[in-house]
Amino acid sequence: MDASLNPFENALKQLENAQNIEPIDEDIYQILRRPQRIIELSIPVKMDSGELKFFTGYRVQYNDAPGPTKGGIRYHPQVSLDEIMALASWMTWKCAVVGLPYGGAKGGVICNPKDMSEGEIERLSRAYVQAIANCIGPTVDIPAPDVYTNPQIMAWMSDEYNKIVGKELPAAFTGKPVENGGSEGRNISTGVGCSFIVREISKKLGLKPKETTVAVQGYGNAGSIVAQKLHEMDYKIVAVSDSQGGIYSEKGFDPHKILTCKSKVGTVGECGHIGVLAEGAEFQKITNEELLELEVDILIPAALENQITVENADKIKAKAVVELANGPTTPAADEILFKKGITVVPDILANAGGVSVSYYEWYQNMNNESWTEEDIFKKLDTLLTKAFVNISEKSDKNKIDMRTAAFILAVHKVAEKVKERGY
Repeated sequence: MDASLNPFENALKQLENAQNIEPIDEDIYQILRRPQRIIELSIPVKMDSGELKFFTGYRVQYNDAPGPTKGGIRYHPQVSLDEIMALASWMTWKCAVVGLPYGGAKGGVICNPKDMSEGEIERLSRAYVQAIANCIGPTVDIPAPDVYTNPQIMAWMSDEYNKIVGKELPAAFTGKPVENGGSEGRNISTGVGCSFIVREISKKLGLKPKETTVAVQGYGNAGSIVAQKLHEMDYKIVAVSDSQGGIYSEKGFDPHKILTCKSKVGTVGECGHIGVLAEGAEFQKITNEELLELEVDILIPAALENQITVENADKIKAKAVVELANGPTTPAADEILFKKGITVVPDILANAGGVSVSYYEWYQNMNNESWTEEDIFKKLDTLLTKAFVNISEKSDKNKIDMRTAAFILAVHKVAEKVKERGY
């Protein structure tokens, strides 16, 4: 793999950038460069054909000094240990920067759930939990959904864990269905949280919603939700894409209708027709690469890692990049964008809505409480806005990019916890 595209090397470079500006104790810095625990699994699953197939899985617990570790589990054919280590480290800084009492973790299984039956996915999910059960729990490590996992998978995992430990412990997993102890609003929290961040960066840049154009790369759960929420807030959504391509219309469109269309035809790239776009509006099919280079005010990468690199950073024309995906911008690309005067709101803030509401779910489970969606999003808005202000002030004061500012704040918090606990 090209070193510049290795997600864990990128995560370490981001940490190094923070260390170079406001260093922490060298020994603690070296501790924070390494995951505390790496679990690699060989997971046997009986397929529908009767064949026994072995899946490679991972769980990385990066640092538990701030509290129990927290992070999603993804099912994807391109899962790698470097990716999971990077995601676990980013979760550590994400929890710290918004003030959650968690360390970071991440899990993943190399598989293609699109080619698997529901029964095969359930058996894989239960087998994964059987393999890591002695390493997780409500006060140890709390998994959640991620790419190609969902509340149903969390329900299976939670059920399997409860069977293993012999009691009901709903706080062991978050992102569960509401009827299984899940929280109101959790399924849309990542996108909703990002919409709050877009609102705040718009204020900072002097952008008025009705005059602000937005492009969203990645029209899955998080990307489609933030597009819909911003549309409801009067932002002008002019481009969206998924893995098969996208659509652009200068006049903008209703992302709710795009989502309905996608559910029928399979991809947003086939949704440029009357009834979806305004009558008479012109549209064009675009690639994911073309979407990134559009002349828009706000660009939201909501797909996978390494979308903005040295190859295309100089072609980015947006006023602000708001990272809904994890690690969509490489460190080298960050430098180019900063020199161009493009503000990058980092993933560890922009997509922190998901883990924040996961924390609220965990808290409700631990205390046998149930909150309304309105209360949850009010708390989330306050939490993320405060974090945005802190990062923005640090960025302005030190004349540094927002990612480095966020890392400095987060790393110093975790370093203090490591120091308190003794290493």
